[in-house]
Amino acid sequence: MSESDGMRVPAAAQYTGATAHGFAGARHLRSRAKVLPEHARGHNRALVLQTLYHAGAMSRADLSRETGLTRVTISDLVAEFIADGIVVEKGIRETAGPGKPPILIDIDREGHQIIGLDLSGPEAFQGAVLSLDGEVLERREVPRPAQPDGTATYDALLDLARQLVHASTTTLLGVGVGTPGIVRPDGVVIESPNLGWTDFPLEARLGLDLDLPVTARNDANAAVLAEYTFGEARADVMLIKIGRGVGAGLITGSQPLLGSRFAAGEIGHVVVGTDGGPRCVCGKDGCLEAWLSGSRLAAAIAEAPGSREELLRDAGTRMAVAIAPIVSALDLSEIVLSGPADLLDDDFFDAATATLRARTLDGVFDDVVIRLTRQEDIVLRGTAVMVLSGQLGVS
Repeated sequence: MSESDGMRVPAAAQYTGATAHGFAGARHLRSRAKVLPEHARGHNRALVLQTLYHAGAMSRADLSRETGLTRVTISDLVAEFIADGIVVEKGIRETAGPGKPPILIDIDREGHQIIGLDLSGPEAFQGAVLSLDGEVLERREVPRPAQPDGTATYDALLDLARQLVHASTTTLLGVGVGTPGIVRPDGVVIESPNLGWTDFPLEARLGLDLDLPVTARNDANAAVLAEYTFGEARADVMLIKIGRGVGAGLITGSQPLLGSRFAAGEIGHVVVGTDGGPRCVCGKDGCLEAWLSGSRLAAAIAEAPGSREELLRDAGTRMAVAIAPIVSALDLSEIVLSGPADLLDDDFFDAATATLRARTLDGVFDDVVIRLTRQEDIVLRGTAVMVLSGQLGVS
């Protein structure tokens, strides 16, 4: 790219983060798209904000060195960000040498908040006011409608969102929603049987009702973003979210994988085995969700406490049967589970690991890790990543 485009070092387009002040080990998602000249300014904006977000306060000169953008480009972009209230000057850095001390700048982390909404809970919809660093500042919840009624679902969601907007204390960057079901990139919920939604324009409708930018995505896709950005996930990972339903989010080569039907990771309604099984909400018998959902496992164990080990080992085995072809096809490095820790114990993991080893190529996939996430509020934190990405180009 030419000097007039503001780029001195094309390799800076692949910036992967400096030292993480707000996030230990945080990383951003890669893009395969080429940066065309007409998109250069938008790319440069995102690159500058991405660098500040992960590296923390720095001078304009530091920012130029880190990004490879010219000082003139940095000066123009920073002035624009300050005028928009996105970036603030943090004071002067003390220096021992001669010359004028540099002024530090950073994203205005205290001047913005995010609303996160998680619709995946078995009993209640969870919500929070979050900082730009993904910290939960205020929590609220509303009861989940007893039946999958689309109108009642949306009314409960809107009530929760309005409570959180009222609880916020500064400018809202946007609202993120993690919902079960298949969700298009424009926030239309194509199908969510557990919530009673079909072709429901969630993002557009909630944005209109709140008069705020809204980003809606599948809950498991939100969760894998949190695990990748804030957690310990590798560049090729599948996160399986186990709650009232079962779904998965995928990142391959540091990029989210959605699929042509936006249904990548919809493993909950894969029939596992040929021995029938419990009736699933979708109407089929023996879906992975019918075997593995948190509510189903808890109910089965309560009914037959003496069979706890057998039930958990069976659930772990069936999960591994479902994911073994995915691990092999995508060459995944790890499987991360988000769900009830009291159910996902050693019996479950031992059975899942042994079955995965038995159903994949010897010596190739033996190092694939199956583990439980350490992230709390994983969907809520994932919705913060969604909003940051959508509004600032930061991930």
